[in-house]
This record gives sequence, structure tokens and C-alpha cells, in this order.
Amino acid sequence: MNVWLVRHGATQWSRSGRHTGRTDVPLLPEGEAQARAVGRWLAQLVPDPALVLTSPLSRAADTCRLAGYETRAEPCDDLVEWDYGEYEGRTTDDIRIQRPSWTLWADGVPGGETASDVGRRADRVVERALAAGGDVLVFSHGHFLRVLGARWVGLPPAGGRVLALGAGAVSVLGWERETAVLSRWNATAPP
Repeated sequence: MNVWLVRHGATQWSRSGRHTGRTDVPLLPEGEAQARAVGRWLAQLVPDPALVLTSPLSRAADTCRLAGYETRAEPCDDLVEWDYGEYEGRTTDDIRIQRPSWTLWADGVPGGETASDVGRRADRVVERALAAGGDVLVFSHGHFLRVLGARWVGLPPAGGRVLALGAGAVSVLGWERETAVLSRWNATAPP
């Protein structure tokens, strides 16, 4: 079994580098096109997933819908993006005016979640995926999926810092014999 991760398509905030946690921003037309391309690709690669999960936030749920999995998808609150607290909507450059060496992974956010908080949610998603009995599709968000990838291979949640993930990207959590591996990471669906 593999776990296929899909980061939602492009939004205005993802394009501008704003931290988009719980703010429900819509997909751009480019993001909608990315979602349709992902759907065509996944239909060939994962024709009959055992489980489809989606973040309830519209940018992920709409990506799931446009990819063609809406009727099979189960909303999963554990898949929402990192709660950025007081840094919601701000860019890293803006935050670094006040905190010059700030990183989300090392420093966290005031009034939001820690990497460990996000890691606990990711661990619950891993447990659910392992129990599904076949391939799983997960539609979610950039930082959350990076933590999920890190947890899959046994890294601490902050290990997600080394896993870049673009809007509309597909990644695969899989196996090499009995070892959990990243089989594919940050792949772009053919147009």
C-alpha cells in the first residue's frame, strides 16, 4: 500500500508566500488546472484507492473535488494546515523584520501550534492510512504534508523542514520491503 499525498493547488496566498493556516482562501484558476491535472494522473496511477481523505478547508477540498474524488472523500480535521497563530497571513520576510532568524520549524508561532502538535495529528493520519487495507489518497496542505512525510519515515515533526513541497504537487509514501520510505516527492502532474 502507498499513501498518495496531494498538496492543494495554487492560491493567491501560496503564490505570495503568506502563511495560510486556517484562513479559507480559494484556489486560483491555475490551482484549479493543477487539480484537474492531478486527477487525470491519479486516475491512471491509483484507480481504486481504499481510502480518500481531505482537509475540510476549501482549497484542499476543492482540489479533491476537481481531481474527481469528491464522492469518495472523507473530511478529516487532522489534515488542516498548521495553525500559524499570530503569524497567519504574514510572509517569512515580514516576520523576520521583528525576528531576524525566525523559522517556523525551530521557533514555532505565538498563539498557534508547535511542530509537535502538528506531528501528533500527522501520526493519527498515518495510523488511519495503515489501517485502510490499500492505497490511500490524502488532500491537504504544504507544511502539514511535510510533517506527515517526516513522520512516515520516522523523523521528528521538524524534519519536514527538508521536504520542499510546491502547490499542486504529488508525493508518495511507500515501502522498501518493511521500511517506510518516501517513494516520490514533490512531483508535478503532467498537464
